[in-house]
Amino acid sequence: MGQKVNPIGFRTGIMTGWKSRWYASKQEFAELLVEDKKIRDFIKKRKDKAGRALYPMIARIEIERTRDEVKVILFSARPGVLIGRKGERVEELQNELQNLVGRRINIKIEEITRPEVVAQLVAEDIAEQLSKRASFRRTMKRAMEQTMEAGAKGIKIQLAGRLGGAEMSRREKQIAGSIPLSTLRAKIDYGFAEAMIAQGHIGVQVWINQGTYSEVDTDGVDAQTGQTPKKPKRSYKR
Repeated sequence: MGQKVNPIGFRTGIMTGWKSRWYASKQEFAELLVEDKKIRDFIKKRKDKAGRALYPMIARIEIERTRDEVKVILFSARPGVLIGRKGERVEELQNELQNLVGRRINIKIEEITRPEVVAQLVAEDIAEQLSKRASFRRTMKRAMEQTMEAGAKGIKIQLAGRLGGAEMSRREKQIAGSIPLSTLRAKIDYGFAEAMIAQGHIGVQVWINQGTYSEVDTDGVDAQTGQTPKKPKRSYKR
């Protein structure tokens, strides 16, 4: 089961919070959901003239909505690049997003201090190396060593595609440390990226075990209140 389930989706609402935090009526829900997707795609897929990502090293994007504005929180390992000189790049992004969705946008940037243990950033780094025609085995080994040295409990990397320019696509996997598949308390981070090479696309999947959730991090209290009582209901005889 654990190999087929996205670890983030598996824990959302139990151990971790939602990436989009807002409520809407049935009439507006679909429209706002599409709007969230547009915002995320615009930030992640925007490229400069050289074909490089315009907003690099963004691990995740969280969106909160009020009646007046949309708050977009960017978690980045390189906040200086996103902010730009005197905040000009943030203002530019803010104006572009406002034109895209037609609402007032408020952008907040959070710094990631240890990018080596964030699965999405590790996956994107591997994909970038593969695009530059680096050896896939050497790239995987180097990424695993860096992550384990940064203090992770375990890491699993899986590549799929025409590895090394082979005729037939295949799947290669490497594991270091422990990656529990079904333990909800284990803090498993998951990331996916695609490397575009001359022979086609190579999919990069990364699982990183960051340890266990503390009581403060979890949404467990909310989950516990929604549980059914363990004691059976009393049956009253007529």
